[in-house]
Amino acid sequence: MPGRSRPRRPFAAAAGLALLLAAAPACSAPQPESAPPSRSADRQADGAADAAAGGGSPFWVDPDSDAARQVADWEGRGRAADAQVLRRISERPMALWGAGGDPAPAIRRAAAGAAAAGRTLVLTAYNIPHRDCGQHSAGGARDAAAYRAWIGRFADAVGSAKAVVVLEPDAVPHVVDGCTPAALHGERFALLSEAVARLKRNPHTKVYLDAGNPAWLPDPQRLVDPLRRAGLDRADGFALNTANFQPVEAARAYGARISAATGGKHFVVDTSRNGAGPLPGGGPEAWCNPPGRALGAPPTDRTGDPLVDAYLWVKRPGESDGTCRGGPAAGTWWPDYALGLARRAVQ
Repeated sequence: MPGRSRPRRPFAAAAGLALLLAAAPACSAPQPESAPPSRSADRQADGAADAAAGGGSPFWVDPDSDAARQVADWEGRGRAADAQVLRRISERPMALWGAGGDPAPAIRRAAAGAAAAGRTLVLTAYNIPHRDCGQHSAGGARDAAAYRAWIGRFADAVGSAKAVVVLEPDAVPHVVDGCTPAALHGERFALLSEAVARLKRNPHTKVYLDAGNPAWLPDPQRLVDPLRRAGLDRADGFALNTANFQPVEAARAYGARISAATGGKHFVVDTSRNGAGPLPGGGPEAWCNPPGRALGAPPTDRTGDPLVDAYLWVKRPGESDGTCRGGPAAGTWWPDYALGLARRAVQ
């Protein structure tokens, strides 16, 4: 369906941070064959400098992301010009995804890195039962009890760290568009509301419920009651455009309408790949590795819009959307696609 977000790797693999790899599941996607050994111990000391390179962003830069490792690899193989372009990704903060398994070890290590750099950690929780209603991103916790335990470990690991959490991409929109069966709606809303409440018990955690994008559900009024049932009143706001390509202007206008109907709730926008907007003409796979796209506005909390708390890179640029247009499996690092995005970056 046009506008929907798509598969991501499990948490530690998506993070790419060498310090997290001990927690990675056995199915984690491999690094490029010629990638050098991790240098996270050296790079961790440069975390604050990397964040400063990210346009003054307050968010933490992963010092050993797939993009950072690719930069090091290309520099070592005489591709200095390409490496320099790819720094437009490697030196920007991106969300770390929790998509199953035990998220605690990975989050604790990332939170320590963010604290050492004096930055805010950006996380995505993506493990709701019946995730993606059994389609491209099928998975999630096996049942409600397992999800409650999982989100509890997630929240406990964040603890007192400064963090922004984008909560369960697609979960609310899939209720609204009918993809998630009606029999599961009550459980879905209860779990999301409980997750918001648990995360907000942490002293420095901000929570944004995912609300899709304007191409998916053109009438934002349809999201208002479901977002409230999912705990929006206790959350800091909602998130738009996760893993999608809609322009900032469209997301801001759409978000303003939801905000007006929810008592002025704020929102964040994923700008990771929307610099050139969506693929012209759309189509059934317009979401999947569309050619000619570009990095969007760098992550920042200086948006110039009182309703927009931040532009974030929730989707990690350069990770494949799936095996379409020559791409590798969903969530796998794809250097050539990353380079294309970076060459057309919005500066």
